[in-house]
Amino acid sequence: MIKIGLTGSIGMGKTTTGKMFIARGCPLHDADATVHALYEQEAVPLIEAEFPGTTRPEGVDRAALSKRVLGNADAMKRLEALIHPLVREKEQEFFEQARLDGAEIVVLDIPLLFETGAENRVDVTLVVTAPKEVQRERVLARPGMTSERFEAILARQMPDAEKQARADYSLDTGQGLKAAEEQVDAILDDIRSRFADRDK
Repeated sequence: MIKIGLTGSIGMGKTTTGKMFIARGCPLHDADATVHALYEQEAVPLIEAEFPGTTRPEGVDRAALSKRVLGNADAMKRLEALIHPLVREKEQEFFEQARLDGAEIVVLDIPLLFETGAENRVDVTLVVTAPKEVQRERVLARPGMTSERFEAILARQMPDAEKQARADYSLDTGQGLKAAEEQVDAILDDIRSRFADRDK
């Protein structure tokens, strides 16, 4: 089973690209969605113990938690130390299910793939990118997003150019959906041929 690590800075079109892989029969594990679910379930007591007052009966208060950790490197490290092992457990469950289902290629959508060393857990890496002005426009159109918050998120992420230099594949989402789908097809074809040669 071939594992693709999908990443990209905020607003680059990673979620849309992930859906294109799903449509082509590649199961996808979304790290952000996993964290969201953990914030309503297993992670709640752990986060409340570490950051008192950041949870509610229905789960983690993401706005309250963001205020405590964004821009605070030590707090962010403490949060990641709680969350990352739980995400890894869910990832392993996903792999086991995908193997049972006979999946040929799976995709791991990991926003901080290179920043957290997760590229060591996949066979190939793919970064989605777009022109800076397109990225900014997409992100600032999101509800509740401000320029300050956008800049704080960017500060935690590796620069786009560096991600592209480190990735096996780069996909430009700034040219429209059809062009992105054509790139997904070309990348899947190339991965299949590369790994067919390796497995001979």
